Amino acid sequence: MPRLITLFSGSSGNCHYIRSENTEILIDAGVCARSVENALKEIGTSLHNISAIFVTHEHVDHTRGLEVISKRFSIPVYMTELSARALIKDKNAALLSVLNLYPPHFSVSVGDMNICSFVTPHDSACCVGYRVEFPMGDSVHKIGVATDIGHVETELIDALYGVDECIIESNHDVSMLMTGPYPYMLKRRILSPNGHLSNEDCGKLIHILAQSGTHAFLLAHLSRENNYPPTAELCAKSALSAYPNIKIAVAAPNTPTEIYI
Repeated sequence: MPRLITLFSGSSGNCHYIRSENTEILIDAGVCARSVENALKEIGTSLHNISAIFVTHEHVDHTRGLEVISKRFSIPVYMTELSARALIKDKNAALLSVLNLYPPHFSVSVGDMNICSFVTPHDSACCVGYRVEFPMGDSVHKIGVATDIGHVETELIDALYGVDECIIESNHDVSMLMTGPYPYMLKRRILSPNGHLSNEDCGKLIHILAQSGTHAFLLAHLSRENNYPPTAELCAKSALSAYPNIKIAVAAPNTPTEIYI
């Protein structure tokens, strides 16, 4: 049975699980290998069943578990070459033995899934989101994953247009960020065109995607200091007021959160 679940979400670590009829993959592994395995066991599976891990970018909250997972499970890892060069400094790293390197835009097939990358604006060596497609009944099911987005641009909209479900960043409430405890330079980074997506801008994006047929959103990568789950959810619901039947869920930081396909 196909499933879409965030296992971990936020600045402390990110990891998303996607299952089709025959294939299971992860997007990112930003917590330790033990935490990933425990979360997978909680939803009834294991790292032994994961066919591939797709990495969005090299920041530690998206890559923390990769080295140990690579050493213990030898799961193929797909990453842009720019991110890999920024991440891997040890020529003996176990990750190198399972690594598949690609340019920022690539498409690969894993089992019955087809996974396409697209660039997202973020202050890393290279940051990508993914569009995952697989057969489901007589149709092709489409899932989008996009976090770490500094601003909404045409490529992002085009890549996510028409997906059935979408994991999307709703990182911060601007007023909370501006009056909060972060130093000024960090606030500037978050608000920059290569920072993170605000609740308001997330709302504008999901409104466009709702018009394209997306029927469920999982709000992800919320800041613990600069956002509240009810605030993010309320902003999303307001943006989708014309679409009352669309499902909205907020990803919990450390426990699995599922959008039912």
